Amino acid sequence: MEVSRIRALRGPNLWSRHTSIEAIVACKGAETEIDTIPGFEARLRARFPDLGQLQPRGHNTSVAMAHVLEAAALSLQAQAGCPVTFSRCHATLEAGVYQVVVEYSEEAVGRLALELAETLIQAAMDDTPFDLAAALARLREVDEDVRLGPSTGSIVQAAVARGIPFRRLTEGSLVQFGWGSKQRRIQAAEMDSTSAIAESIAQDKELTKRLLLAAGVPVPVGRPVADIEDAWVAAQEIGLPVVVKPQDGNQGKGVTVNITSREQLEMAYKVACEFRDDIMVERYLPGYDYRLLVVGDKLVAAARRDPPFVIGDGVHTVRELVDQVNADPRRGDGHATSLTKIRFDEIAIARLEMQGLTAESVPPKGKRVVLRNNANLSTGGTATDVTDDVHPEVAARAVAAAQMVGLDICGVDVVCDSVLKPLEEQGGGMVEVNAAPGLRMHLNPSFGKGRAVGEAIISSMFPNGEDGRIPVVAVTGTNGKTTTVRLIAHLFMANGQTVGMTNTDGVYIQGRRIDSGDCSGPKSARNVLLNPTVDAAVFETARGGVLREGLAFDRCKVAVVTNIGLGDHLGLNFITTVDELAVLKRVIVQNVAPDGTAVLNAADPIVAAMAESCTGKITFFAADRHLPVMATHRAQGNRVVYVDGDAIVAAEGMVKHRVPLAEIPITRNGTIGFQVENVMAAVAAGWSAGLEWDVICKGLATFMNDSDNAPGRFNVFDYRGATLIADYGHNPDAMSALVNAVEAMPGKRRSVVISGAGDRRDEDIRQQTEILGKAFDDVLLYQDACQRGRADGEVIGLLRQGLAGAPRTTHVEEITGEFVAIDKALARLQPGDLCLILVDQVEEALAHIAKRIAEG
Repeated sequence: MEVSRIRALRGPNLWSRHTSIEAIVACKGAETEIDTIPGFEARLRARFPDLGQLQPRGHNTSVAMAHVLEAAALSLQAQAGCPVTFSRCHATLEAGVYQVVVEYSEEAVGRLALELAETLIQAAMDDTPFDLAAALARLREVDEDVRLGPSTGSIVQAAVARGIPFRRLTEGSLVQFGWGSKQRRIQAAEMDSTSAIAESIAQDKELTKRLLLAAGVPVPVGRPVADIEDAWVAAQEIGLPVVVKPQDGNQGKGVTVNITSREQLEMAYKVACEFRDDIMVERYLPGYDYRLLVVGDKLVAAARRDPPFVIGDGVHTVRELVDQVNADPRRGDGHATSLTKIRFDEIAIARLEMQGLTAESVPPKGKRVVLRNNANLSTGGTATDVTDDVHPEVAARAVAAAQMVGLDICGVDVVCDSVLKPLEEQGGGMVEVNAAPGLRMHLNPSFGKGRAVGEAIISSMFPNGEDGRIPVVAVTGTNGKTTTVRLIAHLFMANGQTVGMTNTDGVYIQGRRIDSGDCSGPKSARNVLLNPTVDAAVFETARGGVLREGLAFDRCKVAVVTNIGLGDHLGLNFITTVDELAVLKRVIVQNVAPDGTAVLNAADPIVAAMAESCTGKITFFAADRHLPVMATHRAQGNRVVYVDGDAIVAAEGMVKHRVPLAEIPITRNGTIGFQVENVMAAVAAGWSAGLEWDVICKGLATFMNDSDNAPGRFNVFDYRGATLIADYGHNPDAMSALVNAVEAMPGKRRSVVISGAGDRRDEDIRQQTEILGKAFDDVLLYQDACQRGRADGEVIGLLRQGLAGAPRTTHVEEITGEFVAIDKALARLQPGDLCLILVDQVEEALAHIAKRIAEG
């Protein structure tokens, strides 16, 4: 068994909406099915008992080894605690070759699971050991390293529940919610609206205290100190007991409380200096340690935090008791679990000494032994939810503290006997204000119920049911995609919106190209969705990107399928038929939002059938409104777009909108049929996206199909009285559309300059010239700059074969070099002639043509 071409499908894809790992698995020789290997399944299950069934009950067909790999990779992740359920093993047309697809929740875990599954199978084959416990431990370790922590994870889960898209921007906790101009960002539990100044204030404990005092919030008296001597002077000024802590600290690091002697103070000072240079001393407030969580202008959660402790049993030492507590599966080494293991370090030993104990002491039964001065969860403390107990006055003081500092999400630390009554009545106070507070004590408290703090944060960022989405239009098909994308983008711009667009020419923001090359894949689309200026996005969605990585978005507002035809890379990546190609192109239709629309070509039966896969609405378009699909859809009160005489009509029930073809320049008064189809698709998309009709009409009237606005898309020039057309058509259906268009245009003698893409099937390359040979007198063949795996002259040979017996062509010539071929064709033109140039290097060829036209 050979595993190759491993891909991460990071968005909705050919197989499912799940993120998945896809691999090509070749099973060669006699051992392609497990029934042919005596004892294999028994050895496999001995090494992995929880593998589960390899096929549904009642089926007796032999199980392919690739299917075992699929099942093992999924089951290993599930046993490691990952929430995965989907997998698929698909046999290709190549004997013994399969596509294996396995869902993942974290990409690194999915890749490792596939690798471990392969190792497991080999161990069963060779009857060698496989350490299942170590494999699952590796998966859990990687999962914990890469997945979001509980604080950020709770916010992401709340966003997902609201239908708000998200994307991790780093391997850490920086996350973007929403798209384009509607996006918001968080890092851990800190919003993008939190100012650096507010965060800086929160880190400066002395400044924070002064501001809180100004806001009328009770705080303990204290001041910064220069050294140990100054610290002792400050302690005497304040009055023992006191607290020593770093002036700029977090997570309780370096904090020592309830100091009652100089010896304790000196030790505490040294501990604090291990974390920061600036140290402060303040009055020790007796009572419990509470954390109040403020989001916006509301208190959303509160917890009492207790320092880490153990209870003596009269048998075990303190160290052994700590080990027993740390064995709790809820306790981990970091922040991924609901509780953190108790640290047995110098601070813990010093705290024991204050109680007259050592690590080897055996406390009497029932004795409470405290291991730390502070109650932070990060040092092993516990939390008890007290949200429902907080007095309104205490809540108001916490909100006032957060607002005084300027924090949108704020953890306010309070020390008092009880939150049931105002702080002033009990001598309590607020000791710290924290930016980016940890949320896990509120999500999964040690005692009491968890609070929906993630939901509160998301509601603060996206109020009133907003979902952070901008209109996303995805366009796919065989021909017309790029022009349709450009026209839809132009309609949005006519509406005053900033538009991000991707296509085979590049990435554009408001008409300005920011990246070049074929940018019709998901990476370019994601970059557009990252751009904070973009109000609407229009994506050309090519087959290659969907196969490689899936879609860049979870769902779109509008999906447009122009047509499905021959020659669109059939034979590549196991897509061998038009029906298989349609299944792939259908992915964008399957991922239309419930309130979105699929715009489908009713004249193409394969495209029209995609309507069954759409969860949103359907708008059909076709020149002929009498097509059964069109007539039925309209009779049911649904939207259709068609041609009626000299106008394009958009109809819904009894309502009609007419746009004269004479007012749509790219159709040349309706004479260019494929441009009329592109316009109908764009009109339907703009209508579905909610654009007003005056905006749509304005956009259609101002869209010019010139070489600047739509390079290589039926660009028409005048050259010495002859008509010159440049186009990037490169498959049989495109040739047919171009022939239909040029036949509607005058031309005494017609010539065509053509090459062929080497990554097409032989029959598709030949068919292009079979079609052209019926419409052109002269054919000039040239070889592409890149033959895409073909030998020199092979493509031209296929093109020449297609011209055999051409009824019209009288002259065929082979030229070396695209620009040489263009010059040769131009030199032959006479006034009244027509020449179609099928360009390969689009920008360079158009620049060359423009130069020749300028030279006259």
